[in-house]
Amino acid sequence: MRTPQDIGGLPEGPVDPSEHALNFWEKQADGLRAAVGAKGLMSSHESRRAIESLGEDAMERLTYYERWTAALSLQMVARGVLTQDEIDAKVAEVRQRLAETGELELTPGEAEKLS
Repeated sequence: MRTPQDIGGLPEGPVDPSEHALNFWEKQADGLRAAVGAKGLMSSHESRRAIESLGEDAMERLTYYERWTAALSLQMVARGVLTQDEIDAKVAEVRQRLAETGELELTPGEAEKLS
């Protein structure tokens, strides 16, 4: 039985292997994951397992770094480092700040992920 991340051999079209610049938040997500790993709060194996546990819907609609961020959130709650309420409050604060400064510009697909 295939799991959601096991897409090898499926007819999905060509893969674009070209390099692309990371968004600022993607760099932050990568740095945060590295810092959490360096502190021993999550291993790469735990990260992979958390990403795989997100399910098929998340694997289809979330980008690579969005899956990393979702998995990191799950692990921090599971370890008792943060609560879901703390994460939700900080996300709301950042969204509000970015909306006020005009930096929060969402594409239709991104806006759907927030609902």
